[in-house]
Amino acid sequence: MVTPVRVDDDLTLRVDGGRPVSVAAVEAVQALCDRAEDHAGPAVVRLLLSGVPAAGARDGLTVGLVSKWERAVRRLERLAAVTVAAALGDVGGTALDVLLAADVRVAVPAARLVLPLEDGATWPGMTLYRLAQQAGPVAVRRAALLGEPVTAAEALALGLVGTLTEDTDAVFASVAAAAAGVSGSEAAIRRQLMFEAGTTSFEDALGAHLAACDRTLRRAEVR
Repeated sequence: MVTPVRVDDDLTLRVDGGRPVSVAAVEAVQALCDRAEDHAGPAVVRLLLSGVPAAGARDGLTVGLVSKWERAVRRLERLAAVTVAAALGDVGGTALDVLLAADVRVAVPAARLVLPLEDGATWPGMTLYRLAQQAGPVAVRRAALLGEPVTAAEALALGLVGTLTEDTDAVFASVAAAAAGVSGSEAAIRRQLMFEAGTTSFEDALGAHLAACDRTLRRAEVR
């Protein structure tokens, strides 16, 4: 019998996109990843997101700190655990970074994805990269260049979120139940294979997929 995965408060992180990138924000994401990697058995990480940066939020920010933040988000994106993010209102800044790095995304119907303008342009961080990779550059051009918010309905149509609901806890519970039989390390491998599919030729991808098939067959033999 498969034991359901519990959505553990220890694997929950709240991200306020209204706060600027900081050492504390980097450390919070890294600590969450540490806890998820140390978790025994299948794990589901819950990400609760809200907030948009205010004017002047980038004052004092350095490229070195931005690099540390982007690396922390990348680690979260490649985590050996299933990640579920909920946009609980307008999300921008760090909250939008984390949303776009999650495996499963849910949003309340009133939520919007926001790249606010400051000093005549939107922030050129990896949010732009993920938006273009996931929805296509044409679909998000107005948001990326003009700072126009992407509504929850538009985000759903573009595949940037998978569900619109006020009952985000029900989505977390559903994903946790589905993840009960999922190996975190194997899920991370499948995720990486999907990431590479858009930029790798069939011939180059074949070896990685065959290696994953071989691992799966060997695991079945051990059982």
